[in-house]
Amino acid sequence: MRWFGFGFNAFGQIYVHEKLIKGKESSDAAQDVKVISPTELARRDCCLKRDSQIRASWSRRASLHLDGDSCVCLAGFGAASEPCGISMKESRGCKDAVISESYLTLAFPDRIETWDLQKEEKTPSWSMEIKAESSGPPLNLPLVPGGHITSKAPFYRSLSPHLKAKSLALGAEHAILLSASGAVYTWGLGSHGQLGHGGLTSEEEPRAVEALWGMPMSCVATGGWHSACISDGGDLYVWGWNESGQLGLPSRGLRKEHKQERREQAGVPCQDANTFHTAEPQAGEKHEEVFISIQAFPALLDITPSCEIRTVSCGSRHTAAVTTTGDLYTWGWGDYGQLGHQTFISSDEPQHVEFFREQQMRVIDVVCGAWNTFAAVVKEEVA
Repeated sequence: MRWFGFGFNAFGQIYVHEKLIKGKESSDAAQDVKVISPTELARRDCCLKRDSQIRASWSRRASLHLDGDSCVCLAGFGAASEPCGISMKESRGCKDAVISESYLTLAFPDRIETWDLQKEEKTPSWSMEIKAESSGPPLNLPLVPGGHITSKAPFYRSLSPHLKAKSLALGAEHAILLSASGAVYTWGLGSHGQLGHGGLTSEEEPRAVEALWGMPMSCVATGGWHSACISDGGDLYVWGWNESGQLGLPSRGLRKEHKQERREQAGVPCQDANTFHTAEPQAGEKHEEVFISIQAFPALLDITPSCEIRTVSCGSRHTAAVTTTGDLYTWGWGDYGQLGHQTFISSDEPQHVEFFREQQMRVIDVVCGAWNTFAAVVKEEVA
């Protein structure tokens, strides 16, 4: 398995400029801020081996190596002086990890530890012991026994055992929980419809998303102010803010921006237009396209051609999904090349990332940082 990254790279989260690695000071040794084409992560990274996972925040990337002597390597802010990032000796033996701008949380078989990345401390900022569980599948971070961890103090928040949490995703200011029965619960800030309850109000406690009731889900994901989930049948549901097309639904801002760019390319003076049409009016009939700024209820997103979704991940204002056939689709904000289409164009429609098929690669996983994307691939088997 190989990992590729594209998008925001100001701190070397994807790769470090060769001249910076060698310590040379020159004007052309500046870090490439935008990686427009999918680029393989450095194989020198001690954690990028056969069985590895990626965790990402805005300025950092954590590579979790689970094959053999497990450990975590960091790349990005504060780690640019090392070719493969920082190898934390304290991470030896960990089974899972999550990273934020300020903290790295590690899960060990017998404990959870949170380390402050902004301080050179020899002890974790917070820790809790874990008693050996005799039954039930192991929990994945940010879930911990009895609750979940957060990205700021207090690091531990309790959860009702009646929720029977299976997985949890934390957005900028909201959370989405998947129960063992496949039910979806959300809470936190709701100002952009990201909770999926049909309104813009916030919720202090987990509340079931009634629109999804009776449809078991298998995966949940959160972005800055939007959410997504996948049904057992491979259908993708999205809701929340669509300002940059991150829901894959028609965005007025993006359509207006693209229309203005086409006018400029054609040499047509810019006009202030507030209404867009799907086609020229016929026989005096006006056809207006419906735009979505906020989608407060879960909406079924159709991807053409029809396919089943295997996994989904959300960045701050973009989304990426992998199909069961190994194809990667991305949409939303693309100013840093985080959509992988080798352009800086944003899109409010799911677009196939052609790069991996052209290289005869099959995508098996995707992880979105705030402004970048990381994809795990394997070589496509040729019959």
